[in-house]
Amino acid sequence: MIKIYNSSEIDKSEILSRSGQTDLEKAEKTVREIISDVRARGDVAVKDYTLRFDGCDISDMRVTEKEIDEAFVKVGDYFIDTLKAAAANISEYHLKQKRAGFEIKRPDGTVLGQRILPVRRAGVYVPGGTAAYPSTVLMDVIPAVVAGVEEVVMVTPPDKNGRIKDEILAAARIAGVKEIYKAGGAQAVAALAYGTESIKRVDKIVGPGNIYVAAAKKAVSGDVGIDMFAGPSEILIIADGTAVPDYLAADLLSQAEHDRLASAVLVCTDESVAKKTAECIRKRLEKLPRREIAAQSVENNGKIIIVGDIDEAVDISDALAPEHLEIMTADPESVLRKVRNAGSVFLGRWSPEPIGDYFAGPNHTLPTSGTARFSSPLGVDDFVKRSSYICYSREALYKNGERVADFARREGLDAHAQSIEVRLKDIDGEEK
Repeated sequence: MIKIYNSSEIDKSEILSRSGQTDLEKAEKTVREIISDVRARGDVAVKDYTLRFDGCDISDMRVTEKEIDEAFVKVGDYFIDTLKAAAANISEYHLKQKRAGFEIKRPDGTVLGQRILPVRRAGVYVPGGTAAYPSTVLMDVIPAVVAGVEEVVMVTPPDKNGRIKDEILAAARIAGVKEIYKAGGAQAVAALAYGTESIKRVDKIVGPGNIYVAAAKKAVSGDVGIDMFAGPSEILIIADGTAVPDYLAADLLSQAEHDRLASAVLVCTDESVAKKTAECIRKRLEKLPRREIAAQSVENNGKIIIVGDIDEAVDISDALAPEHLEIMTADPESVLRKVRNAGSVFLGRWSPEPIGDYFAGPNHTLPTSGTARFSSPLGVDDFVKRSSYICYSREALYKNGERVADFARREGLDAHAQSIEVRLKDIDGEEK
């Protein structure tokens, strides 16, 4: 059962603890071996690991148009319409993130500027396993398309029959993916990072996965760009006496059912609401299909913390920097203005976290494990890079060159200084 604490009676370190968080180090040795093998043997290695880990002996990794066509039919018109509506919302939101470059022109002829350019080829990892995640397809692919990425390639593990879930394939087509490969785990990350006979290397890899995927992304980072190291799912709810306990319970469990390591935390100013929420959690768990996973998550990582006021609740929330933050108070907008650290924030009783997972528009690939202190949700910026350019006129160089040469010599870099001075000498000669 979820534990209830009074903030005045619990040590702060216990409030801020994230028990059961994944340790990437235990997977790194295995992952390094897999990556090395894929670099050496290419497709053969990827297929060998697919057989070993996914139980699937696969001959051709690339998903065919026929398979996607069949998936479209199987999922039905209603779900296709839902995917299209969600995709439209996600596109609308991420279009607002696009940035233009700029240019500065000075009277002396100096021109300075910045270009914002998309990466040419991006890889999207979509998890398989116990659940299908077409939402991840939309959330990770659409920002890349909006950014202008020319080639978006998707990898996802097949089932034992060599199939990808229909919902994932349908979402991929709607999002704009042209290449899909039946490959998962560290071997798929290695293929994206370094290339194989079938899978051309990419410039950036995004998307969540298990501990081995996370460790693989860490290992290839630097040779290829990555988005973030995704940890277990998290939700924190700030609530007062106006909150509905059953809503709170349902929302906490919406994240607890993801993973045994997921964390669900309620920080509440009202003791009665807190205790009623705990009881609602108990009742909902009894009927939840994924109750074993959710119950373990709640038992190990769940907390209900009773606090004196909203400011204390915000302090705890900011210290934890949760992936998802719900504000269930009488005036959620005023609380939002006090919040500094959160991946995505949901305001009011009619904005449950799953509306963000699937449909609203903001991205659901979010910083976890407290990294919302310095990281942001996945977005268009993750698929672009900035280049600066400089064009000095003869006049501008002559005006500032001596200062630059002096600067260089103060750093002990004479060749830098001479690169300037050789030009200044020529200008002086021309003027004489």
